[in-house]
Amino acid sequence: MRPSFTSAHPPHGMPGIYAQAQPRLHPQPMDVCAFIGVAPRGPAYQPEPARPGERGSVLMSDPARPCRRSVPVLVHSFDEYRALFGGFEGPGYLPHAVAMFFEQGGRSAYIVRIVHEYDPPAPWHEAWARGGLASLASRPLTFLARNEGSWGNGLQVEGGLTAAPLAFAWRDGAVCVDRAGASPAGTLLRLEAADGAQVLAYCRGVSELRAAGFALPAWALALDPPLPPQFAPVRIDVVQAWLAIREEGEGGHAGQERHEMLGLTPRHPRWIGSVLCDESRLLWPDPSWAGQELWPARAAVETVHGVSAPFSGGRDRYADVQHEDFFDAGAPWSGLAALGACPEVTHVVVPDLYVPAQWAGDDAGIEGGAGAAPSALRKLILDPRDFADLTAIAALQQKVLDACESGRAMIALLDVPPGLSQAQASRWRAQFCSSWGAAYHPWLVPSRQLQGAQPTGQVRPLPPSAVAAGIIARDDIAEGVRAGPAVARAVVRLAEPQPAGRADAFQPLGLNCFVRGPDGVELVSARTLSRDRAWRQLSARRLMLMLERTLQRETRWAVAESGEPSLWQGAQQAVDNLLLRLFRAGACAGATPAESYFVRVKREPAGPERGELRMEIGVAPAEPREFVVLCLHRHDDGALVLER
Repeated sequence: MRPSFTSAHPPHGMPGIYAQAQPRLHPQPMDVCAFIGVAPRGPAYQPEPARPGERGSVLMSDPARPCRRSVPVLVHSFDEYRALFGGFEGPGYLPHAVAMFFEQGGRSAYIVRIVHEYDPPAPWHEAWARGGLASLASRPLTFLARNEGSWGNGLQVEGGLTAAPLAFAWRDGAVCVDRAGASPAGTLLRLEAADGAQVLAYCRGVSELRAAGFALPAWALALDPPLPPQFAPVRIDVVQAWLAIREEGEGGHAGQERHEMLGLTPRHPRWIGSVLCDESRLLWPDPSWAGQELWPARAAVETVHGVSAPFSGGRDRYADVQHEDFFDAGAPWSGLAALGACPEVTHVVVPDLYVPAQWAGDDAGIEGGAGAAPSALRKLILDPRDFADLTAIAALQQKVLDACESGRAMIALLDVPPGLSQAQASRWRAQFCSSWGAAYHPWLVPSRQLQGAQPTGQVRPLPPSAVAAGIIARDDIAEGVRAGPAVARAVVRLAEPQPAGRADAFQPLGLNCFVRGPDGVELVSARTLSRDRAWRQLSARRLMLMLERTLQRETRWAVAESGEPSLWQGAQQAVDNLLLRLFRAGACAGATPAESYFVRVKREPAGPERGELRMEIGVAPAEPREFVVLCLHRHDDGALVLER
């Protein structure tokens, strides 16, 4: 077998005979989904990341630094999601949707938490819990919860100081160490004289000394403030701080962090303010001291210790969230637009785009009867059974679809609004025409164990797009971009009874239905919202999007190559090999490769002189494996007829 390498260049090593290295294109994964919704916690109004060379503490000490209202976060499991965004205690569908995505077999998801965009802007941290330590330093230290919400009221911080001896030499009135890194700039030192007197001083820098009779150099420390006259230290300790953060949250959620070897000045490599900004998931330093130098409360640092009272002031502002908050609303990188920084996202689900009125009131829920509290997301409630509200729902979904179509990088997975008759659903469907979206019906009832049923015994119905996203991810991991019928995991039943023949009527409309099958609830189709026959199958859109991503990302090596015929022959061969592998995997139509795809290199006039050539690639996507319904009908005369 002829060996192949992913690199375009042969390896360097001892002399020998090496095979000509051929570039190989690797199909890009298409299983990453983004979820946008309301959560009880998670990044929101986060300061812009530090620029190269900046310390982390500038995030909080710079009052003019802009904040990002929406921040995409990559998670690889529901446990990771829960640690960052909380569990099922919030009013949104987001945690339920993410849990079902991972239950179906998904393995990577971006999460965007939606909070309200205030105009005029309110102080960005006014709804964040805060607490403090009064005895750690000479001034009180206040800390902020990492983001807004009542979850932060369960935080408590403990801190103290430690002292560790430093090896030194006293030479000609200077403190010297044997290596430059023994006491880096910003280190707080406690110096003790023979009579027991103690002083605190910061090391502001080191300078090299070479003395006669010494073979090795030494480094003198520049201390601030300077030592008193006639003060000769006999012991020096390095003073550092530590912080322990504990969280006791709702729904059994708890967490803790511990940060050690912390410095007390912004010049220290592990300045307490920078460490909290860069490493903590629970706290920010308060802007009032994030860039300020701190001094211990007293020189006997071993006795410095403090524990804060539980944090307070955190508020959930669910009632303020409105539909416009899911979009950029004129603020860059907000809402759905924040996903522009996530090129690997293939599908996007917005489970909290609206709250169906029939499941948002005092009688919300489909099990357990009355007793559920009204939804806190008051401004998101719309009734799909009302014509005006249904029109508003369609307009919101169209905005999501427009964002995906304009960016040409993500596919929107939408939900057919619940409670619609067949005629209403048909009118709703007629408002969309795009291959960058797919719609799913009906809403589903998840298992109690997975979804964390409410104390009232009710189970919240689930948007079907979240389940579909997980099924698509599962199929992509196992088989690639092809998608066929699949059984939904952890789904008990359909949220609403479906009339006979509903799925048969919706299939020609391009609405993907979940139906009750012999093995459980099954997704039986994968179509887009396009009226163009060439793009009606979701697998066709996914295949072409995968090819575009693969060609854009895997052929960048050609930019630095000379424009010789060998370059384009190699590129053509790499693309041809990729398409051949897709053909053999069943992703392309046609009985032979020639019937399934073509790769042509065209030389434009005057193009080769400038290193320009054009490659045309044609692909015929295969039709997916949809169910062909066979009906065995027994007539009253006993005859059996198989109908298709």
